[in-house]
Amino acid sequence: MNDLTNITPKIAWIFGCMILYWTYCILWGVVGARRARTASDYFLASGKLSPTLFTLAATAVCFSGWTFIGHPGLTYTDGWQYAYASFYALTIPLTGILFLKRQWLLGQRYGFTTPGAMLAYYFRSDLLRVLVVGVALFFSVPYLGLQLRAAGFLFNVLTDGLLGVQFGMWVLASVVLSYVASGGLRTMVWVAVLQVLLLVVGLVVVGLLTLHDVGGWDRFIAGVIALAQDDPVRTPDGYSHYLAIPGAVQWVRDGSRAVGGAWTGAMVLTYLIALMGIQVSPAFSMLALASRRPTFAAQQVWASAFAVGLILMVFTAIQGVGGHFLGADPAFAAAHPDLVNPVMADGLQYRDLLDQPGGRDLLVPQLINLLGTAAPWLVGLLAIAALAAMESTASCYMATAGGMLAYDVFQRFLLPDADDHTLKFVGRMGVAGVVILALLVASASADALALLGGLAVSYGLQMVPALVAVCYWPFLTRQGVTTGLLVGLATVTLTEAAGLRWFGITAWGRWPLTVHAAAWGLLANFGITVLVSAFTDDDAERKAECHRWLAEHAALPPRKRRWVLPIAVLTVLWLLFAAGPGAVFGNNLFGDPNRPAEWLFGIPSIWAWQMLGWAAGIGVLALLAYFLELSTAVRRSDPADKVDSKGA
Repeated sequence: MNDLTNITPKIAWIFGCMILYWTYCILWGVVGARRARTASDYFLASGKLSPTLFTLAATAVCFSGWTFIGHPGLTYTDGWQYAYASFYALTIPLTGILFLKRQWLLGQRYGFTTPGAMLAYYFRSDLLRVLVVGVALFFSVPYLGLQLRAAGFLFNVLTDGLLGVQFGMWVLASVVLSYVASGGLRTMVWVAVLQVLLLVVGLVVVGLLTLHDVGGWDRFIAGVIALAQDDPVRTPDGYSHYLAIPGAVQWVRDGSRAVGGAWTGAMVLTYLIALMGIQVSPAFSMLALASRRPTFAAQQVWASAFAVGLILMVFTAIQGVGGHFLGADPAFAAAHPDLVNPVMADGLQYRDLLDQPGGRDLLVPQLINLLGTAAPWLVGLLAIAALAAMESTASCYMATAGGMLAYDVFQRFLLPDADDHTLKFVGRMGVAGVVILALLVASASADALALLGGLAVSYGLQMVPALVAVCYWPFLTRQGVTTGLLVGLATVTLTEAAGLRWFGITAWGRWPLTVHAAAWGLLANFGITVLVSAFTDDDAERKAECHRWLAEHAALPPRKRRWVLPIAVLTVLWLLFAAGPGAVFGNNLFGDPNRPAEWLFGIPSIWAWQMLGWAAGIGVLALLAYFLELSTAVRRSDPADKVDSKGA
């Protein structure tokens, strides 16, 4: 415990930075409220988001407080086998590349305001409209609750307990609610501009701080070597679990872990597939519909894959593994006192990070706290960076959930002739309702919330077959997509921890074959969708009309069409070998993990493989987004007359 002279400046700077940040947010809430004269202004910013604003806002939404807090913590416990998850900086925008531009084109043609309206029109199904709203809400409530509870925990730690978790959580929620409910999507986007800048600065600064406190690059690598040599957890090949994935796939059940660590190649790949659900979620579809032009490539390739990918590959890895060399690991400190700078120790007493309240999620707050005496102003800045990361995702899901409730539920089923004022009021009440539900769930049980969070991400991915039907494959029918979505949601529930707890199933356990529940759900979803579609029919003419419009405005020139299949195959191969079962080759391709003298680049082979996969992935995404024109401006600029879709 620091004395009062050390605590007071730090806490003062935290609250000072917090007040400045919230003032900025609330001011944009006021500006947004004044500009939101119509429902379209409020929910979709009148469809006038510039490419720059979309790039910054979408990046902020994709990378939440979990990136800032949870990602380094898991790297601390599982090393570079978990750090393959950093590829989500590339796989999250992959689904956006495939679907966002085509949704935007349909929105321009038919005037869709929500993804539920798009699916309802295409399939002539209000049931799908309701299911989309349900998926959006079940995604938003627990995900928002996770962010708010994490924010409350962070400020409880950084203020040395002065701000309680529950109190902090409710205060933070009140501020987010005030500016999102006031200004709608436009306010959310303008606040996200600052949030993404704070996120990037925070991740880099905490990484550099860790490297500095460790003693520089050479001491960091020396620590990695010693950590691996002493590691009691070994993969089937005899490598340290910090420096190797434990195989392509393993059978586990009843909550047990794979031998040598949880992150097999299959687990990593399917975990990344689960996170792809972020850019196919209804919230992201609405963000795309609000854009002025379908120029999404800059966000997907450069902001997300290149910039955030590089930060995750380098700086969060240093944060996570570096914690062992700063006093968070008593066993390592006792064995290698010469390699430890005990700045995270409590005086002369080492305390295991994993035995403290918050466990591995305490790592980043502790790293930030190291600046409490030397640079209290920087503690305040980093605290706000963490808060911004948490609020960026939460605010988007709040704003878009309110829009879907107003349009897809209230206007469609209760008051079809609702005016703009009424729709905005209903949207604001919807935002408030989502926040209150999230707070109640977060306050009731943190453990249950974590389980629901896993379900939420997996549920979001189940939108893929419906979007495949609308954007690419008219063969899929209304009956097939609806049945497949329901089966996919059920499969996710029965292969996730929360579902197993609810139904008491022990036959296969969570994530059978170390395959994430989201992937099991998607497999069942697609299988049933295709099977049922083969035996059913629906409105072929309406579907054909939509696909003719897409073909007219998104068709490739003949010289590029022959490259579609090769690039598709290249994308699959990249996924399988960069961060899938084929990643086992990276365990020792650039040197035996047990023989540091053989490390070709002076770093563990697994880290070199990840960096190589990251660089190759940027090239793959660039081919998809730019060369195949999946995320660039349309060729034809003459818009056809909009078709009234309200009668869907």
